[in-house]
Amino acid sequence: MKTWKRSVAAVGVAGLVAGLAFAGGGLDKSSCTFNGKKLYGKVQFVTAFPDVKVQEVSAFPDLKVQRVSAFPDSCGKWQVVTAFPDVKVQLVTAFPDVKIQYVTAFPGTR
Repeated sequence: MKTWKRSVAAVGVAGLVAGLAFAGGGLDKSSCTFNGKKLYGKVQFVTAFPDVKVQEVSAFPDLKVQRVSAFPDSCGKWQVVTAFPDVKVQLVTAFPDVKIQYVTAFPGTR
């Protein structure tokens, strides 16, 4: 009986740790990615099946975003497109993957 309880407890703890890692493990600020998807480049806004769900905030963002018309080649620079995106983004009001703040200079994760 004690062995069974230990096994159940070990599985429960392992599941909790895996769940916490998944919940917070998607955003990698050092490589400017979320679950392997770049947070810069050509971005398409979609209403379903996004790569990343983002919420616009006015303070304490995970990522500062600058909209550009060309050369979206560094962290936080987004060129909005309607076809052939590098990443698909959905704007949400709750439970975002990444919180963003639009800026006119100095984009990125700081």
